[in-house]
Amino acid sequence: MAATEGLFALEGRPTAQLIADQLREQIVQGIFRPGEQINESAMASRLRTSRGPLREALQRLCQEGILVNHRNRGVFVLELTTEDIKEIYAVREAVESAAANTLLDGREEQVADTCDVLQGIIKDMAKQVAVSDWQAIARLDMQFHTAFVAGTGNSRLIRVYETLAAESRMCILSLEVAYPRVDVLVQEHQNILDLLAARDRRGLQNAIKRHMQKAVDDLTATK
Repeated sequence: MAATEGLFALEGRPTAQLIADQLREQIVQGIFRPGEQINESAMASRLRTSRGPLREALQRLCQEGILVNHRNRGVFVLELTTEDIKEIYAVREAVESAAANTLLDGREEQVADTCDVLQGIIKDMAKQVAVSDWQAIARLDMQFHTAFVAGTGNSRLIRVYETLAAESRMCILSLEVAYPRVDVLVQEHQNILDLLAARDRRGLQNAIKRHMQKAVDDLTATK
């Protein structure tokens, strides 16, 4: 199974969480393609683990929504439909809008610290855009939004958003074909950061909405 070449063997007695984390990263990187079946036997052999932890890891990823268990057929990587994409970005917009309000209702230091983190991510994103490393751009895109939500310190908002992160990265990787100009990504993220720093609540909310809608439009344009 070619896709397992990117996986490393786990030493000792690996936990289901470690296995899930590794498989999730391989899936969002596109090593396991949408619709591809996960060969449980080959995977257990490759990871040098028993079926128990592997099955628990697969179950976790099914609960997250990036794997789908078809009865009597096996476990497959999710194939994102137009409706899936719309739902993912609608929930992201809701969570990020709530995060924006929480941040702006919080302490000045909290906003300043979050802005510092976001600025660093944008600088890294611009470097990757310059060399057209789309895998890195997709990772940094979600890192930006995850850090935005994490800045609230609200553990429940953070937990909800983390469940969207893997699906979102799968979506973002599809934008390599659909996105007309990758430099727009840097501009859009910088705009969100600037509005947060300026504590412009209405502008920030509108920017989040436009950012999510633009992504949906680009992603669904070729479907």
